[in-house]
Amino acid sequence: MSDISVILASFLTAGVEWVEAFTIVLAVALAIGWPRATAAAGAALAVLALLTLFGARAVDSVADLRIVQFVVGVFLTLFGMRWLAKAIARTAGLKRRRDEAAAFARVSGTLAATASHGAMLVAFQGVLIEGLEVWLIVVALGTQTGRTAVAAGAALAALGTVMAAGIILRAPLARVPETAIKYLVGCAILAFGTYWMLTAMGYVWPIGDYALPVLMTGYALGGLVAVRALMQLAR
Repeated sequence: MSDISVILASFLTAGVEWVEAFTIVLAVALAIGWPRATAAAGAALAVLALLTLFGARAVDSVADLRIVQFVVGVFLTLFGMRWLAKAIARTAGLKRRRDEAAAFARVSGTLAATASHGAMLVAFQGVLIEGLEVWLIVVALGTQTGRTAVAAGAALAALGTVMAAGIILRAPLARVPETAIKYLVGCAILAFGTYWMLTAMGYVWPIGDYALPVLMTGYALGGLVAVRALMQLAR
């Protein structure tokens, strides 16, 4: 797998999660100030960095690489299915699309009667929970491809992009096409998972790594068919 594939998958996955985390941090910052909100978010990011370091080393310590490949493949397949299913349901109108402005309002309302230390905990938990999915993807992609540093760098680049956009706009990033990104990333992660899981089981792909874009395209087209079928059933 090329560095570009790892970078795109990590950047897009992390970008969606960081947008959701930023919404929480912004609400906390407006309630108790940026210094304390940033400190809480920074502490969560430090925990995620340690988890990435130790997680990658733990996976690398497994002697049988096929076991790692199979476990990572199963995880990515399930993760990709979840993201793709959510995107399909939202596109078909069966599930409400995430509204960052509404999420911001909910968090702000919750913080209205929260003490400073409680608000900091909200920021810490929000960044940690959203970041855990980023951590899982970085470790899974990084250890499987031998490009943990590349995957982590892409995730950090996504974090920097979201932070820069948020600081400039000083508002929830409501215009980010989260559903479309989740659809594309879901297809990509599902393709990676399928590829590695079947490879670990002994299947030899006739076209090698070129099977990845073929799988991704197949899942994307299948998702569009599912969207159309669900929309017709809903009428």
